[in-house]
Amino acid sequence: METLSLLSNRKKQTVTKLTRNSKLFKSIISAIQQKKGEQIVSLDLRKIPEAVADFFIICQATTNTQVKAIADSVEDLVRKNCGETPYKHEGQQAAQWILIDYVNVVVHVMQPETRKFYKLEEMWSDAALTEHDEG
Repeated sequence: METLSLLSNRKKQTVTKLTRNSKLFKSIISAIQQKKGEQIVSLDLRKIPEAVADFFIICQATTNTQVKAIADSVEDLVRKNCGETPYKHEGQQAAQWILIDYVNVVVHVMQPETRKFYKLEEMWSDAALTEHDEG
């Protein structure tokens, strides 16, 4: 029951709608590109009523070290540019899939096998998908 109330409280915090031009969104993409994240995509979830965020940003990296480096880069650059820290982050120890939750944007840094297995892009196929070329 506590988890449900946390999610309810979380959703109420989503007051301002985010766009791809938001400083938060651009900072996340830039941080991923700086650490050579691959196959970077964003899913626009704003028109999906059951979505827990406005955007998912998904990328992959080939090693645990690179997954962790990308996640650290995202947190550092967002803190520097936007003054924000994640609402929650998970997966740092195993570094197969690190999730960084900024409430309106959830970042998924995954190893290729994990990404293929969970197929987030297919699961959220109703969302508009945008590819972000590696910088």
